[in-house]
Parts: sequence; C-alpha cells; structure tokens
Amino acid sequence: MTATIQLADPELTRDPVKGYGRARDQAPIAALVASGLPRMWAVTRHAEARAMLADPRFALGDDSFQRLDVPAHCRPHLRTMQHLEGDEHARLRRLVTPEFSARRAAEFRPTVQRIVDTLLDDLARAADPDGTVDLLRDFATPLPMEVICELVGVPDHDRPQWRTHGQAIAAGHGKAFTEAIPAIIEAARNAVDRKQPADDLISRLQGTGHQLTDTELVTFVWHLVLAGQTPTNLIANAVPVLLDHPDQRTAMTGGRAPGAVDELIRWCGPQLLAIPRRAQEDVELCGEPVKKGEPVTALLAAANRDPRAFADPERFDVHRAPNNHLGFAHGPHLCLGAPLARLQTEVALTTLFHRYPRLAVTSEAGRIPDPATWRLNGLRVQLGE
Repeated sequence: MTATIQLADPELTRDPVKGYGRARDQAPIAALVASGLPRMWAVTRHAEARAMLADPRFALGDDSFQRLDVPAHCRPHLRTMQHLEGDEHARLRRLVTPEFSARRAAEFRPTVQRIVDTLLDDLARAADPDGTVDLLRDFATPLPMEVICELVGVPDHDRPQWRTHGQAIAAGHGKAFTEAIPAIIEAARNAVDRKQPADDLISRLQGTGHQLTDTELVTFVWHLVLAGQTPTNLIANAVPVLLDHPDQRTAMTGGRAPGAVDELIRWCGPQLLAIPRRAQEDVELCGEPVKKGEPVTALLAAANRDPRAFADPERFDVHRAPNNHLGFAHGPHLCLGAPLARLQTEVALTTLFHRYPRLAVTSEAGRIPDPATWRLNGLRVQLGE
C-alpha cells in the first residue's frame, strides 16, 4: 500500500507535520507528487526510514547537489562530502571528524557563549521604536556564521562580508543565495591560502598527519557554511514552542534536561525531508518496486513522531530518553556537525531566556511555504527587559 502526498496541497503547507503524519498512518511509503517534477518516493515510518538512510543501495551521488548558476571555477566545490559515497566519503569524513567530536564542541563552549552574549548585548539596540525586535533576523541568523568565522579563523575585518553572505545562505534560495556562493568560495580560498600558524580549524586540518588538498579544504569550508545554518531555523522554531511549554522551558534553562535540544529537533526541527537519495539499482522498498535512478527521501517530520518508535509522540518532553530522532539523519551521512549544532542551540536558548525571562512573541509567526523545510519568515518579540 502506498500513500500519495500532493506537495502543493495548502493544508500540507499550513501544517506539514500533520499532513506527513497522515501519510505515515496510511502506509510506510508515500509518493511525493508535484506539478512538473518527477515522482519521489518518501519513507514515512521511523524504522523503515532509518534503514533506508543507512542502506548503500540509496546514495546521494554526484547528481544530487544543486546545479546553480555560478561561475565554472566554483562548480567543483559544490560537490561536497555529503554528495560522496563509499571510500571517497569515508576518507574525507575520517580526516575531519575529530574536529567535530562532542569533546571538541565542549571545548568550544566558552567561544559560543561569548558570541551569544555579544549578540544579545546588541539585540536591544536593534529594537524598533515599538520596542520589538526580529529575533530571527538579529539573533538566530547571525549566530551560526559568527561561530563559523571563529572556527575558520576569519580575520575581524573580513567578518562583515561573511555575515552578509551567511544571511543569504540561511535564506536557502534566491539571487542573493546564488551570488553568495562564489564570494564564500573565494573567501574560503583566502583562508586556506593564509597558511599562518594558528589554532583554528583550517590550520589544524593543514597540520601534520592530515591529507586534505587545498581544493578539498575550500570545498569543506563551503560545506560548513551551507550545512552549518541549522541552528538558525531550529532556534527560531524553538522559541514559540518553549514559550508554550513553560515547565519544559524551566527544566531546560535550569540545566535539568540535557536532552532538550534533541527533543526540540524531534518536535520542531527545520528539516521536514531528508536530502534525497537515488536508488543505485532496482530495489523493493517497503513493498514497492523502486527503479534504479528514482529519487527516495525520508519524511523526517513523520518518522520523528512515529508511535512505533516514540512513546506518546505528540507530547513535547525535554526529558525524553532515549530519543532516537532522525533530525540529523542516520548512517554514513549522519550530520557531522551535530554536536556543534546542539551546543549552539542550547547556549543560545538558555542564555536568551536567562537574559530576557519575560520575552514574548508579539505577532503570529508566519512560515515560509516549503514542503522540505519548516522555517519562519521572521520572529518578532518583545524582550520584556
């Protein structure tokens, strides 16, 4: 049995979690249908989605990255580690993984805390005459790029440009997004060419024992910028949720819920769909014949509320354990930066609510109509100082 999901359905746009959940209840696999686009298979349930994400018969492959209108010299850098498979992917991941361990993230906490404190210091000054401020624009959006600048060792005088490009990349589409790509690649090349002794990510990856070429390093910086925007939309999604659940917010900000960020990812993570894979051969998936080359994704929004995998899945619970959500994917392409994304989100939300305990959303947050990503177009709040 197969469910069918019309991606243009306005009901799905209004409440994708509910819409994708209906498909999960109907069948373990669905056909995603949109005018002018080929059918895409979507696995709806947790166990089946987890298995597909780890199955080498479904690969991201070279043709899965965006063919954007960028200069020819940029195109090789668009083929990042997440588009590679097998030995090539394993080699690159082995070389960079130590820099993104939970231990490294913990060591980076004081830096993230300093960045968050500085952004919150500036937040009140960004307020409009009515005393409100756009928390997405002025706090959640700049945070990941500030963190990346620290990681990469970007000089202070270059950071305003990186911030501008980061804002365009966080938007995820449009002319500004495309125009930011060559600028970021050029800035990454400058960072790699600097080759000055320093304790930053690029310097460590250029150190003794590493075998990354300069081209691979530039590509990795672009990958870091592109994939590193998750905290932007996660933080923005989380604020209304935590305001609606004051007891859960208190537990998180009081340090009594170490798994709170994972529950936020399960509950309101920005990725509704996994990055599509393609079948590498004719294969049967959840009882359906999938032909070689057909695209396949996982409905993360459905799998992360699957009652087969989570007790009382429609309850937001920062104490939930275990919490085997798929918000960071699974298998060989499990998100490399997950520990750093968790750290940024936890420090940002905890510090925000400590600094502004009376913070309130002043208008209903509108969402960008996107069946693949759950994100706000703004988050206007009263800080309540």
